[in-house]
Amino acid sequence: MSVRTALAVLAAAALALTGACAPGNQGAPPPGSSPQAAPSATYVPPKISVGTAEDSRGPAIEPEGVVKGGTVTMIDRDDFSHLDPAQIYVNTEANFGLLIHRGLTGYKRVAKGEYKLVGDLATDVGTASDGGKTWTFTLKDGVKWQDGTPITSADVKWTVERMFAPFITQGPTYIQQWLTQEDHRAAYEGPYGGKELDAIETPDDKTVVFRFKTPHADANYAFAMGGYAIVPKAKDTKEQYDKEPVASGPYIIKSHVVDKSYELVRNPAWDPATDPIRGAYPDVWKLEFGQEALQITDRLVADAGADQQAFTFYAITPPERLQQVLGDQSLASRRMISPSPYGNYYYFNLDRVKDVKIRQAINYAWPGKQIQQIQGGPQAAALPTTILNENTTVGYQAYDVFGKSAKPEGDIEKAKQLLAESSDPTPTIVYAYNQTPVQERVTVAIKNALEKAGIKVVTKPMDRKTYYDSIGLVKNEFDLYWGGWGADWASGATVLPVVFGPVADGAPNYSHLNDPALKAEMKKISEMPDFEAQSAAWMALDKKIQETITPLVVAENRIATMVHGSKVGGAEIDPQMWIVSPNTIFVKP
Repeated sequence: MSVRTALAVLAAAALALTGACAPGNQGAPPPGSSPQAAPSATYVPPKISVGTAEDSRGPAIEPEGVVKGGTVTMIDRDDFSHLDPAQIYVNTEANFGLLIHRGLTGYKRVAKGEYKLVGDLATDVGTASDGGKTWTFTLKDGVKWQDGTPITSADVKWTVERMFAPFITQGPTYIQQWLTQEDHRAAYEGPYGGKELDAIETPDDKTVVFRFKTPHADANYAFAMGGYAIVPKAKDTKEQYDKEPVASGPYIIKSHVVDKSYELVRNPAWDPATDPIRGAYPDVWKLEFGQEALQITDRLVADAGADQQAFTFYAITPPERLQQVLGDQSLASRRMISPSPYGNYYYFNLDRVKDVKIRQAINYAWPGKQIQQIQGGPQAAALPTTILNENTTVGYQAYDVFGKSAKPEGDIEKAKQLLAESSDPTPTIVYAYNQTPVQERVTVAIKNALEKAGIKVVTKPMDRKTYYDSIGLVKNEFDLYWGGWGADWASGATVLPVVFGPVADGAPNYSHLNDPALKAEMKKISEMPDFEAQSAAWMALDKKIQETITPLVVAENRIATMVHGSKVGGAEIDPQMWIVSPNTIFVKP
């Protein structure tokens, strides 16, 4: 989970610069373009539903204008640290894994902004029984490893068992904990010594049964994570598998020069009739690393030569080019825009800011609109009002406890009223912030707004390299600070129990909220057998937390803008992963 936190930080940090002033005229629109013509910041959250067995059949739904064949090039900054699914907990690696790996379940693109959870290697999304404690999956006919051998239930069982091994240090831990206990490594050391995990049964080559300790209505969503992609029992090379994985997806790694490049070619054993998720339209994938966002953006905007067939997974348009990219209408068909699925918050340290009326007063006084303008305006940041992100929450329901939609600039008078009713009408708040140029400006806006309400603000700039180490200490000396978190699937189950989970140094519960009644309620919701009812309960709890406890201020939600080459088709930012999906990419003639 700490890796997921770090990713949210990196993603947010990349976009935190979009409001910075560009040097010279680099941020200005090109001649003849109009900033007013840039896209509106009105977004429709993705629709995510559960598909049927019919939905789980292949092939994938083709994007409009699809062409098969050709070579596509992906350009980005960093190579992937891990190829072993069990070590993958970062969206860039999980996204690349779609090209070479497959799991029991996954997300099928039905239309732009609409997705269904479907069976990937499994015939459907699984069958729950025993109140959600038992999950049964049946594998499809014709699913194979790259050498042509069939993928079996023994491979599925082995995949999960090996995730308990000591050499697996990254990756998700949900399934392992559900099968055993919270400290799952103390319960089982993996299969390499010959001991199996009795909680996973394989009555035949096509059937696998998972028996959890408690009900989990969203287990089929958990299995869709890239970290639970299947590994062949017969070809498991332990630590070495992280460098040389065996393909079950549509492509095989032909070559890899570390930190420089990959080349992928078609996997002849992959059958599109079994795969409802991956289109696999190009014949060859080339990946090029070592380029910064500014270089990548300039190359893609220039659209010269081979770069016409190029795109980027995650290089967000930097501040020097944002207005140019947004304002140039010739880029309209090559522009991709998506709000972040990560939650961004300003946490109160509840060990120090004990009066809820003071916390609520700060929420009312919060200068959301001013911060949005510093970030680059509505096209660079949205202003959410809920803890759970609308882009990654099934059953999302908006609420606005502090009237931020009506008064995004802040309600100073309401804040003054609450402070007058509090234990300290003129409190002092120690605000720690990540010392970047944009955050310096944001800090000024926050300080000015809170001091108008009668709150003294002491600012503490923090080194960006050690920022999370500093605020992650339980005994820190700050009252308020920023932090982020991303959902692992479209449920409050992967957000609220985490950000309000264990209080410990380095844990993502930065508010130090330790409420037994809340913990009991979260446990109760997590074990609800009906996923729709569970989703509604998470949303209701979200609102209840803000109304009765107010452990945080919901921060601005950054918006990514990217471009691609003119001969790349099907390029879309996946709203859950916040990265361009490879599943619909094709090369135009």
